[in-house]
Amino acid sequence: MRIGLLTEGGYPYVGGDAGLWCERLVRGLEQHEFDVYALGVGPRRQAGGHRLPLPPQVRRVRTAPPWTAEGPTYGRRARRRFAECYEELAGAVCTRAGATGGAPGAEAPQEPRSLADRFGSALYGLAELAREKGGLAGALRSDIAVRALERACRAPRALCAAHEARVPDLLTIAAHLERALRPLSLDWYHDDALGAADLCHATTGGPPALCGLLARHFCGVPLLVTEYAVHLRTHYLTSGPHTAAPAVRAVLAAFHGRLTAEVYRAAELLTAGDAHARRWQERCGADGARIRTVYPGTAAERFAEAGEPAPRTDPGTLVWAGPADPAKDLETLLYAFTEVHREEPRTRLRIVGTPAGPEGAAYLGHCRTLAERLFPDATEDDHPVSIEETGPSKETGETDGTGATGERRETGGTGEADAYAAGSVVVLSGGAEGFPAGLVEAMLSGRATVSADVGAVAEVIGGTGLVVPPHDPGALAEACVALLRDPERRARLGAAARARALELFTVERNTTAFHGIYLEIASRCPVRRVAQDEPRPFAAPAESLVPGHWTGPEDRSMPRGVPAWTADSTQPPVEEAR
Repeated sequence: MRIGLLTEGGYPYVGGDAGLWCERLVRGLEQHEFDVYALGVGPRRQAGGHRLPLPPQVRRVRTAPPWTAEGPTYGRRARRRFAECYEELAGAVCTRAGATGGAPGAEAPQEPRSLADRFGSALYGLAELAREKGGLAGALRSDIAVRALERACRAPRALCAAHEARVPDLLTIAAHLERALRPLSLDWYHDDALGAADLCHATTGGPPALCGLLARHFCGVPLLVTEYAVHLRTHYLTSGPHTAAPAVRAVLAAFHGRLTAEVYRAAELLTAGDAHARRWQERCGADGARIRTVYPGTAAERFAEAGEPAPRTDPGTLVWAGPADPAKDLETLLYAFTEVHREEPRTRLRIVGTPAGPEGAAYLGHCRTLAERLFPDATEDDHPVSIEETGPSKETGETDGTGATGERRETGGTGEADAYAAGSVVVLSGGAEGFPAGLVEAMLSGRATVSADVGAVAEVIGGTGLVVPPHDPGALAEACVALLRDPERRARLGAAARARALELFTVERNTTAFHGIYLEIASRCPVRRVAQDEPRPFAAPAESLVPGHWTGPEDRSMPRGVPAWTADSTQPPVEEAR
């Protein structure tokens, strides 16, 4: 099969978590061919960026910069057509759910359409206009778009918050929609581009999924969408009250909600990284019957040595390792360790953190200051808490934190595997975990774990470790003390955790699951064209490969005793004698 892999963030020109996952997926499925379509990659990154070495199954790479040109100048008919489609799109976005209507401000139509139908029709209308005229960049930034947004926000059935939109708010909304709709202006939706693929695989929601949506609309290519972090949920979390005015946040949330619902409706299958992401997809409108749960894969070989008993393992050491940022809630861990140290004075806490983003280094400094304040009598040479900062990743050369895929990177210097091998209990106190990749690494290392019950932690651990309420230093300390005092229980839980991780959370398991999903989609979707130069899967039934005739009036293979009238459907059946 030929897979059109739709990515965002720079793969294969930069690494990172999403890039690492794409690299492992492509290399693990060498029986397929891949065409990589990368959004957000400009000429500067291509010229000076680090391009990952690609395997032979990658046939070509096409990129799109994070910006677009001004676009063509529309004539009168094209401007009128754009105004109609954009006003329909704005009306579908700004109208309250349950208050369907026609054009913004008009009376209720005789045959009202649902908001989803209006949004989809307007979106594809804009895409067809962009395909015919060569782009939408200039039109999306024009006064026509701003006036259409203003009419939609002032309509009687509009969102309550949208009524308060002022001119700066309308300009902000128009600019955001222009960025979100840039994939409509790409020249990827032809038979020699995405139309040549047997399947489009969007590796995240948002713009890559929109590209797959348009490939399905124009070329009939089936779409698979993978979300390890649900795009709509991420938008909700990042658009807080401090980011924009209420009118802006309300309209943009409605737009992303409509777009997500359209992607979920059109996709043949969706994959979620865990049950937590799956529930979000269902709440955002996805059909549960078309969702498959595929856990992110972790390279188990990096933790094979840690999984064996090591003489350097300190039975009295607690370990935390991973990307460091305020969401990891290391303050709760430090407060809990004061109680652990009071019960077990010989216990040590080792924190190995990689600064995640610009706030990472400052956050580690804050944790060092807090540790000094909690243990004022400890000397520098004999301090019960050690906080180590690791260097950039050996695989990617970057230092930012976990990404949408849930993957993590092997760090330089003292890595997670070395830290896990040196301790006996791994503690995760994160307050906002999605898929806990650090927990999987600790399980692969054969270590007993104590984790806060956030995100998919309970689903991943599956009874092979201790789970406590989040932001509860007392419960966290009690669980740690219980494991420190029971070495047999630690060994038993560690062995069970490693067996579970090897069964569910390896790279091989991840790639095997996607191979099966590719074949499932291909078996259900009809072949769209007759190809002379290459075979197409499921283009002909299996019976066609067997020599001989199976149907027709000249078929002589019928068994004896079959009534003759069954061979000729034109003859009436013989009535049975009474």
